[in-house]
Amino acid sequence: MADDHLSPPLAPQADDAAGPSHPPPAAPGAGAAGEAGIGAPGTLLEDPSGMTPGDVAGAAQAAAESHKSQQAQKAASAVWAPLSTPTFRMLWLIWMAANTCMWMNDVAAAWLMTSLTTSPVLVALVQSASTLPVFLLGLPSGALADILDRRRYFIVTQFWVAAVALVLCLAVLSGRMTAHILLALTFANGIGLAMRWPVFSALIPELVPKHHLPSAMALNAVAMNASRIIGPLVAGALIASLGSAWVFVLNAALSIVSGFVLIRWKRKHHENPLGRERLPSAMRVGLQFVKESPRMHAVLARTVAFFLQSTAVMALLPLTAQRLHGPAADGGGANTFTLLLASMGAGAIVGALFLPRLRQAFAKERLVLLGAAVQGLATLIVALAPNVYVAVPAMMLAGMALISTANTLGVSAQMALPNWVRARGMSIYQMSIMGGTAAGAALWGQVASLLSVQASLMLAAAFGLLSMLAVQRLIRDRQIEEDLSPSKAIKRPVVDVPPEAGRVVVTIEYHIDPARAAEFRALMQESRRSRMRQGALSWHLLHSMSHPERYVEQITDESWTEHLRRFDRVTAADVALRDRKLAFHQGKEPPLVQRYFADTQ
Repeated sequence: MADDHLSPPLAPQADDAAGPSHPPPAAPGAGAAGEAGIGAPGTLLEDPSGMTPGDVAGAAQAAAESHKSQQAQKAASAVWAPLSTPTFRMLWLIWMAANTCMWMNDVAAAWLMTSLTTSPVLVALVQSASTLPVFLLGLPSGALADILDRRRYFIVTQFWVAAVALVLCLAVLSGRMTAHILLALTFANGIGLAMRWPVFSALIPELVPKHHLPSAMALNAVAMNASRIIGPLVAGALIASLGSAWVFVLNAALSIVSGFVLIRWKRKHHENPLGRERLPSAMRVGLQFVKESPRMHAVLARTVAFFLQSTAVMALLPLTAQRLHGPAADGGGANTFTLLLASMGAGAIVGALFLPRLRQAFAKERLVLLGAAVQGLATLIVALAPNVYVAVPAMMLAGMALISTANTLGVSAQMALPNWVRARGMSIYQMSIMGGTAAGAALWGQVASLLSVQASLMLAAAFGLLSMLAVQRLIRDRQIEEDLSPSKAIKRPVVDVPPEAGRVVVTIEYHIDPARAAEFRALMQESRRSRMRQGALSWHLLHSMSHPERYVEQITDESWTEHLRRFDRVTAADVALRDRKLAFHQGKEPPLVQRYFADTQ
């Protein structure tokens, strides 16, 4: 390495070794008096000196009941609160239309394939062609949604889906559709879906206040489950009356209208003065952030565990419908299957209305565990149900458990991600859902083939609760929500010498009391996670052999531009961490910060 090309020992604002202090956060209990003390709903304001003890007790009880009633009313109305925001309402309607189109397309494509071929493999591949792009393109699409204008990117996805639907329609009407062309176009439609989901998830926190985020995500789940009912019904009616081609016509029309509505949306996109990130680097940083985030570890582990279990009832639902004997004319066939599927969607919609109250009554970890337990119970009832009258309420219960658990996990993922990496992080979260679902379908399908459908469902019910208990014990969620709001407290370094090509190495020298060395080392592990989440290539903590009080933090960045990007990614939590590190440093001068260019020759 060369000597420090850039500057002499830097002033306090260089890197994060020193600089303006960040005000400490409020104590966890701060504000409690304002919520439950004098002047809060349900408190006693009259002079109690002339009241009997019975009067005081009765008034206190009445006040408490009044307060609970007001809280319940707030919880009941909170789920609809995000719709009062015009932009969110507009995007929510687009999301509803997009998911309706997705279900219509899946139904029409599956039905069309049965008229093109008798091969069970090709019929099954329709579903694979629809979902495979999520696995292949989940992270790249999330990275693009983070580095491009999200509004324009969303518009492109809408017109992409519309174009695919138009090609499908023309191929059907012209009589040139084949099984292989249908698979290719279904895969192309899946590309649009894979691109659309991360950008929509990343836009939600921009549109609603933080306290409305759980309700906004619950409303998105309502839209998805309502479309699960509406889409197949509309597609079935069109196929029966006009033919499959008109389903694709309607898909194209809805997608085009949604695209033009998005064009009218005036969202400001702030270009990064450092330019756009390169896609490979953006993908690396996204994966690195999730890898170094304990909160995301906890969310992803719980997501995989839950969907590994919950997919059993969906994967085996057609076989369950064949076993049941209800009012359907086909004696437990397609009509019963549709009824059970719609029951689950209806249960999810009902469950969304109770989510605010559930979040008030249970902590996140307990709510996730409760959701897994209820899902297991519902699966067990479906396995043992003698008829459709027992299975339908159980499917509704499964839908309620699914939405409450998925919403809790989705909100936790959103809270663990700063805006600059949100789409990448949410795409990885979506991939964990798809991975758990795919693995679960294969696992419980294999168990059903070896034993029976009922045995497979009963084992899934028991496995789900035990696996969630194990995950919560082994991978703890500290329930600490960091302040991930952007901070400008740490300024970019200013250089006089033009930067060279190649990697940049930063060293920060601390002088630490040897008696506090163990405590400092533990804190520096948090610093390592913070640097790596911001995009550093590597991190090391060096300890001087001749001066035991001297520690050097060494960070390597991919380039000078990527080094500067780390300053744009600093959050309030990072500034608070910087202040904690500075509290260990001894000496009048701040820690010495130096930068080097790595010799690439």
